[in-house]
Amino acid sequence: LLGQILDQWFESEPLKATLATDAVIGAMASPHTPGSGYVLLHHVMGELEGRRGAWGYVAGGMGALSQAIACAAAARGAHIFTEKAVCHVLLGKDRRAQGVVLQDGTEVRSKLVLSNASPQITFLELTPQEQLPKDFVQRIQQVDTRSPVTKINVAVDRLPSFLAAPNTRDGRPLPHHQCSIHLNCEGTHLLHQAFTEATHGHPSSRPMIELCIPSALDPGLAPQGCHVVSLFTQYTPSVLAGGQPWDEQARNAYADTVFDCIEAYAPGFKASVIGRDILTPPDLERIFGLPGGNIFHGGMSLDQLYFARPAPSYSGYRSPIPGLYLCGSGAHPGGGVMGAAGHNAAQVALKDFRQL
Repeated sequence: LLGQILDQWFESEPLKATLATDAVIGAMASPHTPGSGYVLLHHVMGELEGRRGAWGYVAGGMGALSQAIACAAAARGAHIFTEKAVCHVLLGKDRRAQGVVLQDGTEVRSKLVLSNASPQITFLELTPQEQLPKDFVQRIQQVDTRSPVTKINVAVDRLPSFLAAPNTRDGRPLPHHQCSIHLNCEGTHLLHQAFTEATHGHPSSRPMIELCIPSALDPGLAPQGCHVVSLFTQYTPSVLAGGQPWDEQARNAYADTVFDCIEAYAPGFKASVIGRDILTPPDLERIFGLPGGNIFHGGMSLDQLYFARPAPSYSGYRSPIPGLYLCGSGAHPGGGVMGAAGHNAAQVALKDFRQL
């Protein structure tokens, strides 16, 4: 349990709660859930520019990272097609993957197919079910994809001024504006309470909020004097109590709760809002193909990691279909903006390709 680990090393409850956020981020779990300690370790492994455990902002926004990868691939001769939805994986008579069929009927032939879509989309929607082992299909169907995350993107006409550290008269970003700001995290018991509400189908009344202002470091993201605020919040259940839909009323009611919480820490925040974009778990699934809205393509619990990700005997990126590989967050070692699954899958695919 993460709570026990933190209690052994720290005395300050706000510090413990702040560290605990990385143990439950993207997970329908509380700091008291068995296995939560691993999720914290997962988020501090690796390094950034030589600094162990460090995170960073992408200049130009997260889309700039995708563009950089695309440019690197194109420089190596790759052809990139966007807005071309895949209908299914094309199989030959020998059951090997031979490419993909697009929704417009176009066939794209290839000796290898790598999918960074979720295991659910890859194997339950794009692959002919009769070609997959029944126990494998059952395992993919049983993957826990519950998500507590609602993402809110906000445009504001000024920096939030927090009671704990008011803004200066010139309105310039202060050091805390250039970091992750955790709200409603004065104690781990608050995280557990927020989690408990969601398990009963109710959005948290005092949600965990991770607030980032990337434009404080990258002014090009917003007009002069204005800023973009990224709110990563939880807990919100994928399915609301009583089967209530996540309609506009429910979305806005939850967002209002989040904004009320921020207002308590930074009076005037609500008045500074120009616009907001609310993405609940069903929205994240519909727009980005995240099963259940889960940002990791499946829970990062110990029963769904290492040799069991996405299924026992298939953690090595190869699938039951020869020539079809999984290279996204649903593969080992799981989610996070690190590219490890893609790098490892490419090595396996290249090894197989040389033997064809």
